[in-house]
Amino acid sequence: MDIVDSLDDSRLAAYRNMKDRELARDGERFIAEGEQVVRRLLQSKLRTESVLIAERKAAAILPVVPAGVPVWVASDRLIESVIGFEFHSGVLACGVRPRAPEFHDILPPAPERATLMVCPKITNVENIGSLVRIAAGFGVTAMVLGEQCCDPFFRQSVRVSMGSVFVLPIARRSDLIADLPRLKSEWGFELMATVLSPDAEPLAKARRSERLAILLGGEADGLDAETVVLCDRRVTIPMKLGTDSLNVAVAAGIFLYHFQK
Repeated sequence: MDIVDSLDDSRLAAYRNMKDRELARDGERFIAEGEQVVRRLLQSKLRTESVLIAERKAAAILPVVPAGVPVWVASDRLIESVIGFEFHSGVLACGVRPRAPEFHDILPPAPERATLMVCPKITNVENIGSLVRIAAGFGVTAMVLGEQCCDPFFRQSVRVSMGSVFVLPIARRSDLIADLPRLKSEWGFELMATVLSPDAEPLAKARRSERLAILLGGEADGLDAETVVLCDRRVTIPMKLGTDSLNVAVAAGIFLYHFQK
C-alpha cells in the first residue's frame, strides 16, 4: 500500500485517462469502478494491474487484494480530481483485458447442451453490460459479439454488468455473417432469430434444441434481413397496447428464462 497525494503522480496515469478506447489501445487495459465490481475483478482470473482506493475504504479493501497487486490510497478529493466527478464509491481498479477467445476455446463439443447469446450489433454500452449480466445470470455458455458491437470492457459496460464480464466467455468476431453457418455446420447449433413479426413463432409455444444460439437485434433496427435468413427459426414476444418492442436486455431476459425451463 502506498499513499498517493499528487494528481501528477505517474502511478495514476491509467486512472487520469479513463477514456475507454485509449485505455484499450494503451496496453489493453480497462477500468473497474465500485466496490462490488472491484471485488469481483480481484476474485476473477483476470489480471489486476493496480487498485486505487479512498482512505475511508482502506480497511475494507486491503484484506481482499491479492499479494503483488499494487494499491494506491488517496484522499476523496484527489480521487474526485482524477475521475472528474464528486460522487464515487472510492474504489477503482485497473485490469488487463483477457485474450479474445476462439470458438474452440469456449464451445463444448456436440451434442452437449449449450446456449449462446449472439449479438450482431448492440451499440449502447449500458445494453451490452446488461446483456452480459443477464447472460451470466441465466447460465449462458458464451456470448458472441459481431464486429459492430461496442466493447463489453468499456467502463460503463463493466459497471452495469456488475463484474459478470470478468467470468462470462465472450467471443468478438470480425465477420459474424461468415461465422453463423459455421455455428450450425461445425458446432451443431440451431440459430434462432428474435424478431418483431406477427407471423413468427410466439415464444410461449417455442421449444428449444439442445444446442441453441439466440440472436438479438440492435436497439434501432433489430436483426437485418441477411442475418435472419441464415437462421433456422424466427421467434417473437407478442406485443400489446401499441407497444412495438422491448429493450433488448429485457427481451433477452424473457427469452432466456423461457428456454431455461
